[in-house]
Order: sequence, then C-alpha cells, then structure tokens
Amino acid sequence: MALAFVFAVFLARPSPFYILDEVEAALDDANIDRFLQLVRRFSDRAQFVIVTHQKRTMDAADVLYGVSMGKGGITKVISRRLTQDEADEDEAAEAA
Repeated sequence: MALAFVFAVFLARPSPFYILDEVEAALDDANIDRFLQLVRRFSDRAQFVIVTHQKRTMDAADVLYGVSMGKGGITKVISRRLTQDEADEDEAAEAA
C-alpha cells in the first residue's frame, strides 16, 4: 500500500531520479515482481537508485555498486555494469 502511494507521488511530482532505501525489504516474491514492473515502467522517464539486499532486485539492475572492506579495514567501492546476457547466465547457473 505504501509503495502504491510512493509511485502515485512520482506520477504527480515527477523527478529525474529517485533514491529508494530498502523499500521492498518486507515484500514477498510476487510483490517484489510487481515492484520491479513499476520500476521498469517508470525507468523511461527517471533513474532509480535502489539500496537493497534483495537478490531479485539486484538481478533486475543495470549497474550494481557495492562497498567492500579489504585488508587493514580499508573500504573500496565496487561497480559492475550488467548486460541482459550476464543476468540470464547468472539466473541459469543458480537454477542448476
């Protein structure tokens, strides 16, 4: 219900980008799919930065950014641009 309100606000007050932090954390798989469909529908007019731990949401991303702690407690930012082929390969590997 809250996400429906958020996307209604996006329609009423458009912005070039949106930052969403763990908004889908409490959703089940079916509702995560619905959430991702809404994000895809809005992605032609805005960019989304989504902070998440949900694997399904990460699988739908074009680019992933993460933070890793290396030796000596030094953190570094890691980024990876995903293509549709890579996402399909990852999905097939997990299914096997």
